[in-house]
Amino acid sequence: MKQIYKYLAIGLVFALIFPVSLVTLAGNKDRSGQAGASELLINPWARSSGWGSANMAKVKGLEAMWGNVAGVAFTNGTQVIFSHTQWLKGSGTTINAFGVSQRLGETGVLGISVMSMGFGEIEITTTDSPDGGLGVYKPNLMNIALSYSKSFSNSIYGGILVKIITESIADVSAVGIAIDMGIQYVTGENDQLAFGISLKNVGPKMQFSGDGLSLRAFIPGQETQFTLEQRSEAFEIPAQLNIGLAYDFLFPKEFRLTMAGNFTSNSFTKDQFALGLEFAFKNIIMIRGGYTYENGMWDDINSTTKTNVSSGLSAGITLNVPLNKEKGSYIGIDYSFRETVAYDNNHTFGLIFNF
Repeated sequence: MKQIYKYLAIGLVFALIFPVSLVTLAGNKDRSGQAGASELLINPWARSSGWGSANMAKVKGLEAMWGNVAGVAFTNGTQVIFSHTQWLKGSGTTINAFGVSQRLGETGVLGISVMSMGFGEIEITTTDSPDGGLGVYKPNLMNIALSYSKSFSNSIYGGILVKIITESIADVSAVGIAIDMGIQYVTGENDQLAFGISLKNVGPKMQFSGDGLSLRAFIPGQETQFTLEQRSEAFEIPAQLNIGLAYDFLFPKEFRLTMAGNFTSNSFTKDQFALGLEFAFKNIIMIRGGYTYENGMWDDINSTTKTNVSSGLSAGITLNVPLNKEKGSYIGIDYSFRETVAYDNNHTFGLIFNF
């Protein structure tokens, strides 16, 4: 009976993912710039971004909420993560993320995460005051996500995530909703081989509204002031499909080398291929690196063939300080570097508490 439930669960996940992916991923590079909420494509976590998110088949714990929500099911107890990203260093853009995952019973795990993206203060200008002097405003992008992941067997893990998307300045804002789904399959004597697939950012269009889109004026010859409200065009969010494969090479004295690859199908930009390696010693010290490729990225830097800001090299390092070996609790410190096509790359710092 358990086998029947297991295969029914697999069939249900694939039945949900593939039909939706055929509809939402009908775009191509010619649609670049036509979607909004592109912050949904940014990985705010240090460990998985350190090898270009190549490990979507084997990502585990709270960080899986961004790449493949099925991996959250590997949380053994409670996990808390804080991270800070200097996005396109030199532009003044920062990303702060926080998340908690908690095991519920023997098979289920609940997760919640918050990602906030800030751009600093921007001078207010108008047609009458093009030089400013009217104060400043602070754009803010925020995503709040809630997930539930479950282990259907010792080999099959699945999950679903719902996120609320908000984008705002002082007098204009937009709110949206999106759903992620994912599944991971692990096999081998020591669960060395892993396969994963996830569909991300499936949801309705978003639209900006607010007082900033209205104009107050007087009709010539009349004393009555009227308000003209302009309607903004609705925009789609960037759906994405990930298919990944990973394998662990295990060596004596608890050395491990993991090789991982991931294919990303983007609905509004070019597809990407990521390959990565992670070397670990007793899961205390981990060093990782990756390379993300998209068609045309090796052309001249001034060409218009690049449609993704992050591509090329990535690297990262992790130091885990064990607290209780029996329970597997530790405190982890992470750093990741990601190459970008502009500014001084991306740098992410993370702190993990695993209990």
